[in-house]
Amino acid sequence: MKTGLLTERQIEVLRCRRQGLTQQEIGDTMGCSKANVCTLEKSAMENVRRAHETLQFMHTLDGQLLCVIPIGADLLAVPERIFREANERGVKVRHDTIDLINRLQETAPQHVQARYVRDEIQVYLSDDGEIFFE
Repeated sequence: MKTGLLTERQIEVLRCRRQGLTQQEIGDTMGCSKANVCTLEKSAMENVRRAHETLQFMHTLDGQLLCVIPIGADLLAVPERIFREANERGVKVRHDTIDLINRLQETAPQHVQARYVRDEIQVYLSDDGEIFFE
């Protein structure tokens, strides 16, 4: 039986990995090979990635493009730009500086390296002040 985009076996593998078990240990417990566990884990993580990207896209539908953060921008300067752009549109951002930096690092970690933006990031703003990154 599937739960969302994950099968029961994929969920079991992910739970076991979170508990620190190796693929071999999981395979022994589930009665399958380490290679099978590897395939289950890889498929599960791909499904999670695709679901995350879909949710990110859905969030951008709720907002309008606010600005684009260029490659090389200092992460600490990003909130100031977001606040300035939102203020020009007459919308109050629902997050403070620290929250924006944390949200950016959590929702788009592939675009950030240390304190700098490594890939261009599109910032979306909803009418109620919610910020989304893509």
